[in-house]
Amino acid sequence: MTPGARVQAAIEILDAIAAGGVGRGRSPADAVVNGYVRARRYIGSKDRAAIAGLVYTVLRHRAQLDWWLAFAREGAARGRFAIDSRRRVIAALAIVEAWPAPEFEESFDGSKFRPAALEQGERHLAGALTGRSLEHPEQPDGVRFNTPDWLLPSLHQRFGDDFVREMAALGQPAAVDLRVNTLKTDRDAARKALAAAGVTTAPTSLSPVGLRVEGRPNLPALAAFKDGLVEIQDEGSQLAALLVGAKPGMRVCDFCAGAGGKSLAMAAAMQNKGHIVACDVSGPRLEGATKRLRRAGVHNVERRHLENERDTWVKRQAGAFDRVLIDAPCSGTGTWRRNPDARWTLTPGDIGELRALQARILGSAARLVKPGGRLVYVTCSLLPEENESQVEAFVAAAPEFRPLPLAAVWKETLGTAPPAGDPCLRLSPARQGTDGFFVAVLERAAKQAG
Repeated sequence: MTPGARVQAAIEILDAIAAGGVGRGRSPADAVVNGYVRARRYIGSKDRAAIAGLVYTVLRHRAQLDWWLAFAREGAARGRFAIDSRRRVIAALAIVEAWPAPEFEESFDGSKFRPAALEQGERHLAGALTGRSLEHPEQPDGVRFNTPDWLLPSLHQRFGDDFVREMAALGQPAAVDLRVNTLKTDRDAARKALAAAGVTTAPTSLSPVGLRVEGRPNLPALAAFKDGLVEIQDEGSQLAALLVGAKPGMRVCDFCAGAGGKSLAMAAAMQNKGHIVACDVSGPRLEGATKRLRRAGVHNVERRHLENERDTWVKRQAGAFDRVLIDAPCSGTGTWRRNPDARWTLTPGDIGELRALQARILGSAARLVKPGGRLVYVTCSLLPEENESQVEAFVAAAPEFRPLPLAAVWKETLGTAPPAGDPCLRLSPARQGTDGFFVAVLERAAKQAG
């Protein structure tokens, strides 16, 4: 593909992402990119990487690009122009890629597969922005950190003095992590198998079963992946599953299992012994776990579709589980490195709906925990209102549950000291190099004798 054809593809993908609107039901950017590429088999691997790179550059820096577009628009020779995907791409090429004027003219020429020729105002903005830095001292925090203004107070509350460092880290691409499937291999053997395929990895610093990948190899094409030796899973997600403390012979419920990533991790910790019930309100998501379970050699997981969080199955299974994991639906603010488009689709109304749903899920799933058992509440959110506030409200309404100190749970499950002195696990990109995760472990009081 020519540079112009790559640019046109990026514009079309960004238009498709924008057409998805806002709200939690929309398709994420990675799904839109993958769908676009799958429908065009002629796009090679280098072209895919270049197109995706440009798309994600625009998504990661959208507020800053819009700020500069507004700056350049004021000086445009002829009137004003709308800020859209095409002009954001022009700004990204000018500021981030530092394209010179001839490259713009060659790529934006209106020929087949290339963008339409530059209008006079677009030519002005390309010239005005080329060589600029993304950052400018006059940019407010919302622009500087590419974050909606209404979310800044909660993020300030979460990060405190580390706000600037953490927000900068959230704007960087995420690392690629793998979880070693200990049902089939160990970490050293998995590293050797990957190295033989030309993939360089390093052990993760916190998860004892994690590997961090160098670069962006096509992992699903590797024999180590196809044979179930490794699964793609962020180190933070691995830690959340390990802190459940699932042991061989236990009965475990993964209440919001999705496609089963944490069920797979817990099955390995249980050595395929015992019973895991992976529940979800989405049948298609549960079906997506089938192939993963088979590939990993897992046979102690039962998939169960629930109509809603208060499905009658929950009542029938009350008090039947040693461990119940709630990987709760949440804002996903902790995954912004991977899903930068989510910054601009989340609304204050979404947060309100999510908080109400999280509270309902906690109240219902808690019924499954046997006396002396544990309820583990997990989000990939950085917002206190979805994390600490939810746990505090739940414990106030259900005094038979008490939070367990992170240090004790970490020592019991991982055998080391936790990364911070917090009462619950709070992971973040700058401090731990993971996605933003929150984990609270709650124990149900045992029945009194007599």
